[in-house]
Amino acid sequence: MNRNDENPNLRDDAHMGAAVAVLELCSVARGIEVANCILWEAEIEMLFSEPVQPGKYVMLFTGSVEDLSSAMDRGSSLAGGDLVDQLLLQQVHEQVELGLRRRGNIEGQIDALGVVETTTVAAAVQAADAALKQATVDLLELRIANGLGGRSYFTLTGEVSDVRAAVTVAASVASERGMLARDVVIPRPHSDLVRHL
Repeated sequence: MNRNDENPNLRDDAHMGAAVAVLELCSVARGIEVANCILWEAEIEMLFSEPVQPGKYVMLFTGSVEDLSSAMDRGSSLAGGDLVDQLLLQQVHEQVELGLRRRGNIEGQIDALGVVETTTVAAAVQAADAALKQATVDLLELRIANGLGGRSYFTLTGEVSDVRAAVTVAASVASERGMLARDVVIPRPHSDLVRHL
């Protein structure tokens, strides 16, 4: 896998706090300008800020809700028409960060597999968080933008009924934003497929 097929690297020395924010722009140059501006605007910690495919720029940052709101307001104002999507998410589920950091394959059999695909990074992060809060499921991976034509998706597992409930809520959240590309639930996925997740 080359660098363009992986998630942006989250800083090793920083972790998601209770609240996170995402700004997603369709211009790399404007994205860099916005990232600099919001770092001066508020006491936030940038978890990653970099170009993603296809020519978009994404920032994920954490801090207090007040600081995140201030940074989001300033960033979206400066981004103007280059803003693709944005998100301020409070009390983010702890598995969201693990899903963004995950590398490697799954071994063994899983009961059910849920997949939710969105057209933006922000929509995938919000939908994954909602799914995790809805049912007893485990997030396998949260892939964002790179190698996906700018789309994002996440996979989760658990008992079939829990996976169905989680995917239904996640799809609803993404659909309300107009950012749902597709959602599926696969009961008892084949073990050869599981190795490639």
